[in-house]
Amino acid sequence: MRKSSLRRACVALAAVSSLALAATACGGTTKNNSSSDESAAATSTAKADPNAALKKGLTVGFLPKQVNNPYFTSADKGGETALTELGSKYKEVGPSSATDTSGQVSYVNTLTQQQVDAMAVSAQDPGALCTALKQAMSNGIKVVTYDSDTNAGCRNAFVSQASAEDLGRTEVQLLAEQIGYKGQIAILSAAQTATNQNTWIGYMKEELKDPKYKNVKLVKIAYGNDDAQQSFQQTQGLLQQYPDLKGIISPTTVGIKAAAQYLSGSKYKGKVKLTGLGTPNDMRQYVKNGTVEGFELWDPAKLGDLAARTAVALVSGQITGKEGETFKAGDTTYTIGKDGVINLGKPTVFDAKNIDQFNF
Repeated sequence: MRKSSLRRACVALAAVSSLALAATACGGTTKNNSSSDESAAATSTAKADPNAALKKGLTVGFLPKQVNNPYFTSADKGGETALTELGSKYKEVGPSSATDTSGQVSYVNTLTQQQVDAMAVSAQDPGALCTALKQAMSNGIKVVTYDSDTNAGCRNAFVSQASAEDLGRTEVQLLAEQIGYKGQIAILSAAQTATNQNTWIGYMKEELKDPKYKNVKLVKIAYGNDDAQQSFQQTQGLLQQYPDLKGIISPTTVGIKAAAQYLSGSKYKGKVKLTGLGTPNDMRQYVKNGTVEGFELWDPAKLGDLAARTAVALVSGQITGKEGETFKAGDTTYTIGKDGVINLGKPTVFDAKNIDQFNF
């Protein structure tokens, strides 16, 4: 499931209330490109003080891909809750369209003019925001990306939803438990060329090499191209070709929903297990009617929480974004990886017990 596919799946095109943020007169953030680059370099050589006290009274601006999108509403609410707990101020700005890259740039400029202490940005494009973000950094503003990254030199740290390895391995673990570690399984992927999908599938195959899966056999990888009808038909085809199939993993929100739709109206409902990556709002009815026991994705509220805490840790000097630095966020200690990447952790499993706690 490519990030763009996930975002399309997560987006609910609700009517968006107007955000009356005046366009800034200072659109010329390109004038100090050289100083911006120097600032970014200086940031990478700064020294962290893990014992520094967390500063209070800060202002952190959240800039999602799209406001009034349930996924980002949940994520940013997590950020707001964390900042309130830490004694700092939260604000949210952003475009009403998930493809308004120029709008995102103008909001970065707005936050820079407003002299926020830090900003948390889910980038619509890895390079388009760079000039504006580097200008913000040259003005002493810490920049955290979350959910969707920029080029590494354009921010201090990136809070990633989950590692590719965790996503791949946990999906196998979840399905194997549901089928009792025995039987034929298949994978319903997106496009055959989807990089993220193929990376996750690679880790699924690695996980299946563990002796505890000796009685689990991967018989086919099918491709629904992140199209609901094709994914529905591919699910039907898998069950016709492999009548003894015990389970399906679909690591794409479009695929898992289509597969659940087919299974729920067939004789295989409750007999062929289905898991993968999905959103609670897409999958709720299939969990409640017994088609799906459990599936997974990251919890966007936790993602926003960690983005906020990372921003405060950066402003406070506890971290600079260098690989190997550690900091505590809530009850968890995180280690910064290569290129300033911080992994949220293992994905959240959604089932009948907790699915109504989520709205995205």
